[in-house]
Amino acid sequence: MKVVLFAIGDFQVHSYGVVVALAVLLAWGMALYLAEGTSYREHIPNMAFYLIVGALVFARVWHVFFFQWGYYSKHLHEIPYIWHGGIAIQGALVGGAAAMVYYTRKHGLSFWKMADIVAPAVVLGQAVGRIACFLNGDAYGAPTGRGFGIVYPEGTMAYDRYGAEPLWPAEIWEGQWDLIIFVLLILLKGRKLPTGALFLTYGILYSSGRFLLEFLRGDSPRYLFDWTAGQWTSFCAVAVSLAMLAVLTLRERRLSASKRAG
Repeated sequence: MKVVLFAIGDFQVHSYGVVVALAVLLAWGMALYLAEGTSYREHIPNMAFYLIVGALVFARVWHVFFFQWGYYSKHLHEIPYIWHGGIAIQGALVGGAAAMVYYTRKHGLSFWKMADIVAPAVVLGQAVGRIACFLNGDAYGAPTGRGFGIVYPEGTMAYDRYGAEPLWPAEIWEGQWDLIIFVLLILLKGRKLPTGALFLTYGILYSSGRFLLEFLRGDSPRYLFDWTAGQWTSFCAVAVSLAMLAVLTLRERRLSASKRAG
Protein backbone atom coordinates (compact mmCIF):
# COMPACT_ATOMS: atom_id res chain seq x y z
CA MET A 1 0.00 0.00 0.00
CA LYS A 2 1.37 3.37 -0.99
CA VAL A 3 -0.73 6.52 -1.01
CA VAL A 4 1.97 8.67 -2.64
CA LEU A 5 4.02 6.95 -5.36
CA PHE A 6 6.69 9.65 -5.55
CA ALA A 7 7.18 13.38 -5.20
CA ILE A 8 8.95 15.98 -7.31
CA GLY A 9 9.57 18.84 -4.94
CA ASP A 10 6.20 19.75 -3.47
CA PHE A 11 4.32 17.95 -6.26
CA GLN A 12 3.08 14.52 -5.19
CA VAL A 13 1.94 11.77 -7.53
CA HIS A 14 -0.76 9.74 -5.80
CA SER A 15 -1.26 6.06 -6.52
CA TYR A 16 -5.04 6.49 -6.59
CA GLY A 17 -5.02 8.93 -9.49
CA VAL A 18 -2.47 6.94 -11.48
CA VAL A 19 -4.34 3.64 -11.15
CA VAL A 20 -7.74 5.21 -11.87
CA ALA A 21 -6.30 6.79 -15.03
CA LEU A 22 -4.93 3.39 -16.08
CA ALA A 23 -8.31 1.77 -15.36
CA VAL A 24 -10.08 4.33 -17.57
CA LEU A 25 -7.59 3.80 -20.41
CA LEU A 26 -7.91 0.01 -20.12
CA ALA A 27 -11.71 0.20 -20.16
CA TRP A 28 -11.59 2.51 -23.18
CA GLY A 29 -9.25 0.19 -25.07
CA MET A 30 -11.39 -2.85 -24.24
CA ALA A 31 -14.54 -1.03 -25.39
CA LEU A 32 -12.84 -0.21 -28.72
CA TYR A 33 -11.85 -3.86 -29.10
CA LEU A 34 -15.35 -5.14 -28.29
CA ALA A 35 -16.92 -2.66 -30.72
CA GLU A 36 -14.66 -3.80 -33.58
CA GLY A 37 -16.66 -4.53 -36.71
CA THR A 38 -19.71 -2.53 -35.60
CA SER A 39 -20.91 0.95 -36.50
CA TYR A 40 -20.63 1.83 -32.79
CA ARG A 41 -16.84 1.71 -32.70
CA GLU A 42 -16.41 5.19 -34.19
CA HIS A 43 -18.57 6.59 -31.39
CA ILE A 44 -16.50 5.17 -28.51
CA PRO A 45 -13.83 7.92 -28.57
CA ASN A 46 -16.43 10.67 -28.99
CA MET A 47 -18.61 9.30 -26.21
CA ALA A 48 -15.70 8.98 -23.77
CA PHE A 49 -15.77 12.69 -22.87
CA TYR A 50 -19.47 12.53 -21.97
CA LEU A 51 -18.96 9.38 -19.92
CA ILE A 52 -16.00 10.76 -17.98
CA VAL A 53 -17.76 14.03 -17.13
CA GLY A 54 -21.00 12.30 -16.15
CA ALA A 55 -19.17 9.69 -14.08
CA LEU A 56 -17.04 12.24 -12.21
CA VAL A 57 -19.94 14.56 -11.40
CA PHE A 58 -22.24 11.82 -10.15
CA ALA A 59 -19.42 10.00 -8.33
CA ARG A 60 -18.69 13.16 -6.37
CA VAL A 61 -22.35 13.90 -5.64
CA TRP A 62 -22.90 10.31 -4.50
CA HIS A 63 -19.95 10.47 -2.12
CA VAL A 64 -20.85 13.87 -0.68
CA PHE A 65 -24.51 13.16 -0.01
CA PHE A 66 -24.45 9.46 0.89
CA PHE A 67 -21.10 9.01 2.59
CA GLN A 68 -19.91 12.27 4.12
CA TRP A 69 -22.85 14.68 4.20
CA GLY A 70 -22.24 15.27 7.91
CA TYR A 71 -18.90 16.85 7.02
CA TYR A 72 -19.80 18.59 3.74
CA SER A 73 -23.01 20.08 5.14
CA LYS A 74 -20.71 22.18 7.33
CA HIS A 75 -18.13 22.78 4.56
CA LEU A 76 -20.23 23.42 1.47
CA HIS A 77 -17.44 25.26 -0.32
CA GLU A 78 -15.37 22.04 -0.36
CA ILE A 79 -17.94 20.03 -2.33
CA PRO A 80 -16.31 20.80 -5.71
CA TYR A 81 -12.81 19.97 -4.39
CA ILE A 82 -12.70 16.57 -6.05
CA TRP A 83 -8.90 16.65 -6.05
CA HIS A 84 -9.04 16.21 -2.26
CA GLY A 85 -10.49 12.74 -2.81
CA GLY A 86 -13.94 11.30 -2.33
CA ILE A 87 -15.79 9.65 -5.23
CA ALA A 88 -18.22 6.72 -5.25
CA ILE A 89 -18.14 4.07 -7.97
CA GLN A 90 -21.90 3.53 -7.91
CA GLY A 91 -22.44 7.22 -8.53
CA ALA A 92 -19.95 7.02 -11.39
CA LEU A 93 -21.93 4.15 -12.95
CA VAL A 94 -25.20 6.06 -12.67
CA GLY A 95 -23.60 9.18 -14.14
CA GLY A 96 -21.94 7.23 -16.92
CA ALA A 97 -25.21 5.52 -17.83
CA ALA A 98 -27.04 8.87 -17.87
CA ALA A 99 -24.35 10.33 -20.13
CA MET A 100 -24.61 7.35 -22.46
CA VAL A 101 -28.40 7.77 -22.67
CA TYR A 102 -27.87 11.40 -23.66
CA TYR A 103 -25.18 10.59 -26.24
CA THR A 104 -27.02 7.70 -27.89
CA ARG A 105 -30.24 9.70 -28.16
CA LYS A 106 -28.37 12.68 -29.56
CA HIS A 107 -26.82 10.54 -32.29
CA GLY A 108 -29.79 8.26 -32.98
CA LEU A 109 -28.11 5.13 -31.62
CA SER A 110 -29.50 2.24 -29.63
CA PHE A 111 -28.66 2.70 -25.95
CA TRP A 112 -29.03 -1.03 -25.27
CA LYS A 113 -26.69 -2.06 -28.09
CA MET A 114 -24.07 0.42 -26.92
CA ALA A 115 -24.54 -0.70 -23.31
CA ASP A 116 -24.02 -4.35 -24.26
CA ILE A 117 -20.77 -3.45 -26.02
CA VAL A 118 -19.25 -1.45 -23.17
CA ALA A 119 -20.48 -3.51 -20.17
CA PRO A 120 -17.50 -5.92 -20.06
CA ALA A 121 -15.11 -2.98 -20.51
CA VAL A 122 -16.70 -1.08 -17.63
CA VAL A 123 -16.46 -3.93 -15.13
CA LEU A 124 -12.85 -4.59 -16.18
CA GLY A 125 -12.10 -0.95 -15.40
CA GLN A 126 -13.82 -1.35 -12.04
CA ALA A 127 -11.65 -4.35 -11.20
CA VAL A 128 -8.46 -2.38 -11.84
CA GLY A 129 -9.89 0.66 -10.09
CA ARG A 130 -10.26 -1.27 -6.83
CA ILE A 131 -6.48 -1.63 -6.80
CA ALA A 132 -6.42 2.16 -6.44
CA CYS A 133 -8.65 1.89 -3.37
CA PHE A 134 -6.34 -0.72 -1.85
CA LEU A 135 -3.21 1.37 -2.43
CA ASN A 136 -4.97 4.43 -1.06
CA GLY A 137 -6.36 2.66 1.99
CA ASP A 138 -9.99 3.55 1.30
CA ALA A 139 -13.14 1.47 0.66
CA TYR A 140 -11.73 -0.59 3.52
CA GLY A 141 -13.44 -3.30 5.50
CA ALA A 142 -14.59 -3.50 9.09
CA PRO A 143 -12.45 -5.15 11.79
CA THR A 144 -12.37 -8.93 11.45
CA GLY A 145 -12.23 -9.41 15.20
CA ARG A 146 -9.78 -12.24 14.57
CA GLY A 147 -6.07 -12.68 14.12
CA PHE A 148 -6.11 -12.15 10.36
CA GLY A 149 -6.96 -9.37 7.94
CA ILE A 150 -5.35 -6.37 6.27
CA VAL A 151 -3.39 -4.03 8.51
CA TYR A 152 -3.17 -0.65 6.81
CA PRO A 153 -0.14 1.60 7.33
CA GLU A 154 -0.13 5.07 8.81
CA GLY A 155 -1.24 7.79 6.43
CA THR A 156 -4.25 5.87 5.11
CA MET A 157 -7.89 6.55 5.96
CA ALA A 158 -8.26 3.01 7.23
CA TYR A 159 -5.44 3.51 9.72
CA ASP A 160 -6.87 6.85 10.80
CA ARG A 161 -10.11 5.11 11.77
CA TYR A 162 -9.03 1.69 13.03
CA GLY A 163 -5.28 1.94 13.63
CA ALA A 164 -3.38 -1.32 13.26
CA GLU A 165 -6.49 -3.48 13.70
CA PRO A 166 -6.88 -6.24 11.03
CA LEU A 167 -9.70 -5.44 8.57
CA TRP A 168 -11.68 -7.47 6.04
CA PRO A 169 -10.23 -7.14 2.50
CA ALA A 170 -13.55 -5.81 1.13
CA GLU A 171 -12.09 -3.80 -1.75
CA ILE A 172 -9.81 -6.66 -2.85
CA TRP A 173 -12.66 -9.15 -2.94
CA GLU A 174 -14.80 -6.70 -4.87
CA GLY A 175 -12.06 -6.30 -7.48
CA GLN A 176 -11.81 -10.09 -7.79
CA TRP A 177 -15.57 -10.38 -8.17
CA ASP A 178 -15.43 -7.75 -10.92
CA LEU A 179 -12.87 -9.87 -12.80
CA ILE A 180 -15.16 -12.91 -12.53
CA ILE A 181 -18.04 -10.84 -13.93
CA PHE A 182 -15.81 -9.70 -16.80
CA VAL A 183 -15.05 -13.30 -17.75
CA LEU A 184 -18.73 -14.31 -17.48
CA LEU A 185 -19.81 -11.41 -19.69
CA ILE A 186 -17.21 -12.29 -22.33
CA LEU A 187 -18.50 -15.89 -22.32
CA LEU A 188 -22.11 -14.71 -22.60
CA LYS A 189 -21.28 -12.22 -25.36
CA GLY A 190 -21.22 -14.96 -27.97
CA ARG A 191 -24.67 -16.26 -27.05
CA LYS A 192 -27.94 -15.12 -28.57
CA LEU A 193 -29.45 -12.84 -25.93
CA PRO A 194 -32.05 -10.08 -26.09
CA THR A 195 -30.47 -6.71 -26.82
CA GLY A 196 -29.60 -5.11 -23.49
CA ALA A 197 -29.48 -8.41 -21.60
CA LEU A 198 -25.69 -8.42 -21.31
CA PHE A 199 -25.66 -4.95 -19.75
CA LEU A 200 -28.48 -5.83 -17.34
CA THR A 201 -26.73 -9.08 -16.39
CA TYR A 202 -23.69 -7.01 -15.50
CA GLY A 203 -25.86 -4.77 -13.33
CA ILE A 204 -27.41 -7.73 -11.53
CA LEU A 205 -24.13 -9.57 -10.93
CA TYR A 206 -22.15 -6.54 -9.81
CA SER A 207 -24.88 -5.16 -7.57
CA SER A 208 -25.56 -8.56 -5.95
CA GLY A 209 -21.89 -9.00 -5.10
CA ARG A 210 -21.60 -5.41 -3.91
CA PHE A 211 -24.64 -5.84 -1.66
CA LEU A 212 -23.07 -8.82 0.11
CA LEU A 213 -19.60 -7.29 0.38
CA GLU A 214 -21.06 -4.16 1.97
CA PHE A 215 -21.68 -6.21 5.12
CA LEU A 216 -17.89 -6.27 5.52
CA ARG A 217 -17.29 -2.57 4.83
CA GLY A 218 -16.10 -0.36 7.65
CA ASP A 219 -16.18 3.05 5.96
CA SER A 220 -19.87 3.57 5.23
CA PRO A 221 -22.69 5.15 7.26
CA ARG A 222 -25.74 2.94 7.73
CA TYR A 223 -29.39 3.73 7.21
CA LEU A 224 -32.69 1.83 7.35
CA PHE A 225 -32.29 -1.91 8.15
CA ASP A 226 -28.68 -1.06 9.00
CA TRP A 227 -27.92 -1.10 5.27
CA THR A 228 -25.26 1.15 3.77
CA ALA A 229 -25.86 3.53 0.88
CA GLY A 230 -24.08 0.97 -1.30
CA GLN A 231 -26.54 -1.74 -0.27
CA TRP A 232 -29.60 0.41 -0.93
CA THR A 233 -28.21 1.41 -4.32
CA SER A 234 -27.39 -2.22 -5.12
CA PHE A 235 -30.84 -3.41 -4.05
CA CYS A 236 -32.52 -0.85 -6.31
CA ALA A 237 -30.16 -1.65 -9.19
CA VAL A 238 -30.92 -5.38 -8.99
CA ALA A 239 -34.68 -4.78 -8.80
CA VAL A 240 -34.69 -2.39 -11.77
CA SER A 241 -32.34 -4.61 -13.82
CA LEU A 242 -34.46 -7.72 -13.24
CA ALA A 243 -37.61 -5.85 -14.23
CA MET A 244 -35.99 -4.45 -17.37
CA LEU A 245 -34.55 -7.86 -18.27
CA ALA A 246 -38.02 -9.37 -18.04
CA VAL A 247 -39.46 -6.60 -20.24
CA LEU A 248 -36.72 -6.94 -22.88
CA THR A 249 -37.04 -10.74 -22.91
CA LEU A 250 -40.82 -10.60 -23.38
CA ARG A 251 -40.42 -7.99 -26.13
CA GLU A 252 -37.85 -10.18 -27.92
CA ARG A 253 -40.14 -13.22 -27.76
CA ARG A 254 -43.09 -11.25 -29.12
CA LEU A 255 -40.98 -9.94 -32.01
CA SER A 256 -39.76 -13.45 -32.80
CA ALA A 257 -43.31 -14.80 -32.67
CA SER A 258 -44.63 -12.07 -34.96
CA LYS A 259 -41.82 -12.73 -37.49
CA ARG A 260 -42.64 -16.45 -37.53
CA ALA A 261 -46.34 -15.69 -37.95
CA GLY A 262 -45.61 -13.22 -40.77
